[in-house]
Amino acid sequence: MTIAIGGDHAGYQVKEYIKEHMATADYQFQDFGTNSEDSVDYPDYVHPLSQAIEKGEYELGILICGSGNGVAMTANKYPHVRAALCWTPELASLARQHNNANVIAIPARFVAKEVAQDMVKTFLTTPFEGGRHERRVGKISADLRC
Repeated sequence: MTIAIGGDHAGYQVKEYIKEHMATADYQFQDFGTNSEDSVDYPDYVHPLSQAIEKGEYELGILICGSGNGVAMTANKYPHVRAALCWTPELASLARQHNNANVIAIPARFVAKEVAQDMVKTFLTTPFEGGRHERRVGKISADLRC
């Protein structure tokens, strides 16, 4: 499976750590940037990644910035993107199980790299439960026709 990954300068080191450690689990990453710790504007990287998720080019995505808030807010502007801000593996699991999140937003300045890696592993391997959650997820989009 190829996973979309991206973020800003504050998330750069965590992004590289995740890519390096998750590659051993046969995950491939399409890196949407940034490619250094030089200051950048996170929407410049979040929009292309979110558009790719929206178009169905990637099933799941990972976004990383200092607090996780900016990348999550930007990604969630897209009707078919459900970005969940997580700071523990349990929250990553629940975001997938109950909300069918397709993007995890990680706050690089508030979680250790190892925790971020554990969250990503959990996020990528946890299925959506469906059932009663399906109806709720269907109501998330601002498109009231769903």
